[in-house]
Amino acid sequence: MVLALTVCGIVVALVVLGLFVFGLRRRLIQRSGGTFDCSLRWDVPERPDTSGKGWSYGVARYSGDRVTWFRVFSYAYRPRRVLERASIEVAGRRLPEGEEELALLSDAVILVCLHQGTRLELAMSEDALTGFLAWLEAAPPGQRVNVA
Repeated sequence: MVLALTVCGIVVALVVLGLFVFGLRRRLIQRSGGTFDCSLRWDVPERPDTSGKGWSYGVARYSGDRVTWFRVFSYAYRPRRVLERASIEVAGRRLPEGEEELALLSDAVILVCLHQGTRLELAMSEDALTGFLAWLEAAPPGQRVNVA
């Protein structure tokens, strides 16, 4: 009986500690500012896949001429993807369709992009999309920016 209670107590403590570390990691990522909620789907085929598969929920952060993207459900402090402003080409935007509506946040808009030859999709709120497009267009003089 004592052993079972001890094991249950340890399991509960580990779960609480794990949730605390998730929260602490997100606070550390957001501490420097310039963050927004952003789902990402990497290496997308030409035809839109509306099955909802492949989307990862995350937090993106502006860092100079880069956007760093972090998975929400990860303990890693390093970004999962780094998108260079000069390498991002916007191919279009669309609203979620089919199963995507369930996989993404309710107010999401999908931005279809090319980054160094890789097709990707970013899903974010309309406000975050406006900020992202403004950030793309605010490139220093001499850099090419491709916004459709």
